Amino acid sequence: MITSGEAERAARAVLERACRSVGVSAEGAELLRLGENAIYRLPEGIVARVTRPGQQHAARREVLVARWLEANGVSAVRAAPGLRQPVEVDGRSVTWWRELPPHRYGDTLDVAAMLRRLHHLPPPSTFSLGRLDPFVRLAERIDRASTLAEADRAWMRGHLARLRARHAELPAGLPSAVVHGDAWVGNVLRTQDGRTVLLDLERCSVGPPEWDLVSTAVKAYTVAGITDADYQAFTVAYGHDVVRWGGFETLRDIREFRMTCMAAQVAAENPARHPEAALRLACLRGELGDRPWRWTAVP
Repeated sequence: MITSGEAERAARAVLERACRSVGVSAEGAELLRLGENAIYRLPEGIVARVTRPGQQHAARREVLVARWLEANGVSAVRAAPGLRQPVEVDGRSVTWWRELPPHRYGDTLDVAAMLRRLHHLPPPSTFSLGRLDPFVRLAERIDRASTLAEADRAWMRGHLARLRARHAELPAGLPSAVVHGDAWVGNVLRTQDGRTVLLDLERCSVGPPEWDLVSTAVKAYTVAGITDADYQAFTVAYGHDVVRWGGFETLRDIREFRMTCMAAQVAAENPARHPEAALRLACLRGELGDRPWRWTAVP
C-alpha cells in the first residue's frame, strides 16, 4: 500500500524533473491538492498538474481542450503559454497552467450557465474529444482499494457489471453534445472580478448532456449538499430537469459508484479515509437506509 506521504514524494520528484526539463524553478513548490492528480503552485504564476501513471493521452487532450475553449471564448483554466505540454516523466504527465486570481467555488447557477454554454458548442474539428466513458478507471480503482475486504471488492466488481448492463439500455435523451464529464460546483469557480471559470477538463468528451446534469441532482438528493430550491433553480437556469428523464436513476447510480470508488482509492493511500469508503459502500448496498446519505468529501 502506498501512503499519501509516499504518493506526494513521488509526485514531487516527477515535478522537479519536469521543471528542470522546461527551465522552470520548482523551488518552494506548494502542494495545493493531492487527489486524482497532484497540484502544485510554482513561482511566476504557474500551477503544475502531475497525473497518475498512464494518463498521457488524457493530459495531452486536456491541454488541447483548454486551448480550444479559450479560442471559443469559454472561460476555463488556461494552459500556460511558452512551455512544452505535457512533459512525460516515468509514465506520468505534467501540465502547466496559469494561476487563477483569488476565487471561491461557484454555485449551482454558475454550473448551469457554464453547462449551457459548453453543451451548445460544436465539437472541435482539429482533434477528437472521444466518446464519454462513465466507467473509466473504475475497475482499476476497485483493484487498488486495499483497505476493503476482498468480499467487498467482489461485490463492487459485480455492481460494476450490473451498471454497465443498465447503461447499455439507457432510453433516448437529449442530443449528444460536448460534455465536461465531472460537472459539479467544485469544478466551477467564481473569481473576485466576477468571472466564472471551468476546471478539470480531463474528462471533456462527447456524450449525453444528462451525464453533466446528474452531478447536481446527486449533490441535492444523494448527499443533501444543496437544497431542493437550489436544485430547482439549477433546472430553470439550464432549461432541463434530468430527474424527470427515464435514465436518471442509472446515471445517478453510476455517479454514486464513481464517488465510492474514488473514496476507496483515496483510502488505499490514506487509511484514515477508510471509514468514509466503507460508509459509502454500505449505502450503495442498502444497509443504511434511503437517500440522502451523509457523505464526507475526500480529496
